[in-house]
Amino acid sequence: MATALIFAGGTGSRMNSKAKPKQFLELHGKSILIYTIEYFELNEEVDNIVVVCLADWIDTLKEQLKRNYITKVKSIVEGGKSGQESIYNGLKEIYRNSSNPDKEIVLIHDGVRPLISSQLITKSIQSVREFGSAITVVPVKESIISTDDSDKIQKIHKRNNLKMARAPQSFYLKDIWYVHNEAIKDNKSNMVDSASLMMEYGYKLHTIDGVEENIKITTSFDYYIFRAIYEARENSQILGL
Repeated sequence: MATALIFAGGTGSRMNSKAKPKQFLELHGKSILIYTIEYFELNEEVDNIVVVCLADWIDTLKEQLKRNYITKVKSIVEGGKSGQESIYNGLKEIYRNSSNPDKEIVLIHDGVRPLISSQLITKSIQSVREFGSAITVVPVKESIISTDDSDKIQKIHKRNNLKMARAPQSFYLKDIWYVHNEAIKDNKSNMVDSASLMMEYGYKLHTIDGVEENIKITTSFDYYIFRAIYEARENSQILGL
C-alpha cells in the first residue's frame, strides 16, 4: 500500500498573487495543484492520495478534483500553522485509516512541485521497500559558501559532496508517524523538512536521484519557469521528439 501525502497549505506570500494561493494559480485552465496530483493519480503503484489544503480553498479543490476526474483523493484535511504541522495533520488522517502502518508507504510531496515524473514516484516506492526511505536529491551546481554573522567566508564546500533535497520524501508510515509524535513531545515544531525530522531521531536515510526540473514554485519567476518547461514537454510530445 502506498499513499501520497500532498501538502498545499501555504498562502504563497512570495508569489505576489493577491487573488489566489500559489497552488491554485492556473496554466491552461488547470491549477498547479491539480497538475501535481495527476502524477500520483496516474501512477499504478499509488493507492490513495491525501491532500492538506487551506481551509478556505477546500471546496474549490473538491470542485477541481471532480472536474479533472481525480478519484484517488480519499481525504482533504485542513493545513496547520507550519509545514510540519500541516504534514502531521495529513499523517494523522492516513494513520487513522491505515490497516497496516508497518507496511504502508507514504510519499510526502509539495503541492507546488508539479514537474515530478511517474518514474520518480515508482523509484521512491521501490527505495522505501528496499532501504526504508527515499529522499529525492539533485546535484549542487553552484559553489556553496558558509559565512559568519559579519558575512565573512568561513568555508567553501566541495560540490561533489553536496546535494539539494527535493521531493517526494518517502517513508514507512510507522516511522514518519513515530518521529512526528516524538517531535510534539519534545516541542520541536520548526524542522525544515521530513528528512531533517527523521535524522533528528536517529534514522539513516537513503537518497534517490531526482529530476532537475522538479522545482518548487515559490515566486513569480518559478511560475514562468514551470510554464516554459511544461509547454516544452507538451511540444516535444506533439512533435514526437
